[in-house]
Amino acid sequence: MKNETLLSGLSLFSGAGGMDVGFIRAGVEVVGANDIDRDACLTYEANHPRGIIKCGDINSYLLELRRFEGVDLVFGGPPCQGFSVAGKMNPDDPRSKMLWVFMEAVSLTRPRAFVCENVKALAVLDKWAEVRQKLFFVASQLGYICKLVLLNSSDFGVPQSRERMFLIGFRDFKGIGNLGAYFERYKKPSPIVKDIVLPLGVAGSEKNNRVCNAKVTIAAKPVMRRSPYAGMMFNGQGRPLNPDGYSCALHASMGGNKTPIIDEEHCYFGQDSWVEWYHSYLMKGGEPLPLDAAPKRLRRLTIDEALRIQTFPHAYHFIGGQSSIYRQIGNAVPCDLAQVVAAVVQDVLRQPELITSPPFIEGEAT
Repeated sequence: MKNETLLSGLSLFSGAGGMDVGFIRAGVEVVGANDIDRDACLTYEANHPRGIIKCGDINSYLLELRRFEGVDLVFGGPPCQGFSVAGKMNPDDPRSKMLWVFMEAVSLTRPRAFVCENVKALAVLDKWAEVRQKLFFVASQLGYICKLVLLNSSDFGVPQSRERMFLIGFRDFKGIGNLGAYFERYKKPSPIVKDIVLPLGVAGSEKNNRVCNAKVTIAAKPVMRRSPYAGMMFNGQGRPLNPDGYSCALHASMGGNKTPIIDEEHCYFGQDSWVEWYHSYLMKGGEPLPLDAAPKRLRRLTIDEALRIQTFPHAYHFIGGQSSIYRQIGNAVPCDLAQVVAAVVQDVLRQPELITSPPFIEGEAT
């Protein structure tokens, strides 16, 4: 039976449940969930009440969503690969079509509000302007006033620079003002990487034993940037993390040489950074070192560290092989960021003076 003190939420494209963790922390009772990834579904079920998540193609699940009609919130992050600058940016990518499946779910359930998360590129690139306009048009036809906000996780207590867009819609509202102002209230300093990983202990220790064995090798033709933590000084797309700053965005491709790199002696024991030394050496005209010259102190981010950087509870139980777990973590919305989004949605819903009919649309950015 639904707890009347909580808002009810339907989770779509749920993955391992990172967004759900945040919404639950904010006081949302998740009554249904769906994802197509079997391991992610098993992970979700291992950490949430049994029977909540339905595993399978959402297209075959749509008609069943009618039983959730009247739910307070529908939220989720449809696959983003078709819109991401890290992909081919193909508008015909089948995964891009999932945006419209999400909106179909909104049409079938008619929640009081919805939250659709996706990559920054969808919010800012001219290439996707028509997609944005269509999203706003479809939402307005369904009776929703929408705002598009771009948020960086590092502004909300997450030790990671990860920008994501959130399309947030409210049904039968006459206006919600500057939604960005709501988010300003929740901004707070974020811990740096070192603060997050030090309590775990070095890689291989009891609390940090899920290590990535992909070796760190030196790039023969490094791509240099002003920062030692940008560019490509090492083979693969896994860049070194600055322990005294925020992590780069963690991606679903982690698990091999696309996994970020940590200088363990610098991070855990305060020694001078080898990464910074090598960057300075190259910038002064030094020749790249041999492939196997990277010291053992350079290693890949562990699963346990990635979990903390994504603000999952440390006890969150993941199902699947190592590559699958890295993928589930990288695909997730940071839990603490999701909590802020859910809190803002609730703040707006608690203002009955904003509710009206008929629906209309406001500008798409805050």
